[in-house]
Amino acid sequence: MIDAPSTIPAPPPIARRPLVIGGVPIPSRFFLAPLAGYTSLAYRLAVRESGGLGLATTDLVNARAILERRPRSAELAQTCAEDRPIAIQIYGHVIPEMQEAARRMADNGATIIDINMGCPVRKVVKSGGGSALMCEPNSAAALVEAVVSAVDVPVTVKMRLGWDADNLTAPILARQFEQVGAAAVILHGRTRAQGFHGSVNREGIRATVEAVDAMPIIGNGDVRTIADAEVMLRETGCAAVSIGRGSLANPFLFRQLVHWAEHGEPGPEPTFSERVDVMERHFSRLVEHRGERTACLEFRKLIKWYNHAIRPPKTLYHRLINLPNAAVFLETVAMIRDHGPISPLPGHFEPRVPVPSGPIDKW
Repeated sequence: MIDAPSTIPAPPPIARRPLVIGGVPIPSRFFLAPLAGYTSLAYRLAVRESGGLGLATTDLVNARAILERRPRSAELAQTCAEDRPIAIQIYGHVIPEMQEAARRMADNGATIIDINMGCPVRKVVKSGGGSALMCEPNSAAALVEAVVSAVDVPVTVKMRLGWDADNLTAPILARQFEQVGAAAVILHGRTRAQGFHGSVNREGIRATVEAVDAMPIIGNGDVRTIADAEVMLRETGCAAVSIGRGSLANPFLFRQLVHWAEHGEPGPEPTFSERVDVMERHFSRLVEHRGERTACLEFRKLIKWYNHAIRPPKTLYHRLINLPNAAVFLETVAMIRDHGPISPLPGHFEPRVPVPSGPIDKW
């Protein structure tokens, strides 16, 4: 699950320096990015317990849905005392709604309020939220300023490089956001037109880093290994790295990154027992926070990553794919522990996270 020793570069000095965002100390410079449907409270807690995580962010939550107290918005924004520091991510374009949603999320336990200006999905964009805000720099800056004035916690912005290759507005936006009080920008190195395809443009991230005075820019996109994180830090000059799909492949990546930052190498590989422990903690937290039935349904779509990591016998894997209840889960995990892996435990692998396909304007 880690890079081969010969391929691990030395960490840049910034990797081990303390990081503060808007007055909030952040334990490490390695963040968990939100992945809709995957980075739930249960997953965040399982990752935190593995060590090394600096800051996590919830799924994006519609500001109006927060004001209307819709149950789904409460689920997405769910957090607890162990889930700190946490950024609760909200989206929308109506300033009073965004202000009130930010206040409620601060009261809900948010360490940081994160404004989403990066989501490319049509249902978000057509409402004026997500990536659509990047097309109106002055309106976007006014929105950020208004949210900053509404809460006592730091406000950050998650965005992309721009709408398309001809409109790379991230440097201009980041500079304006810094001037109106934003504490940081998390920058995905693709445009809205790219969606989730193509390669991350690290030069675009560097241009944004160079456009601001002191505000931290956090690089996001295509970071799945320690070597990827080193390239992001070195080539962009960003203050931290935000990781999404890479954590699904390896929930120990944050622990390994912190060890690498401090010692120049990632430390020992996670053992079979540790890998099974994470899976068990993840499921247990799902049951605790979502109930047994929902936990079983959600876990069915997650088991493929754990299957890659722990290599259980196929019969036991199939029991988890068709998981009916918590008792069967615990019984199956005990059998997996007794049997052990059927083949050598893997190193890095690419998680296959479903993303929209076809023309982006149809998403």
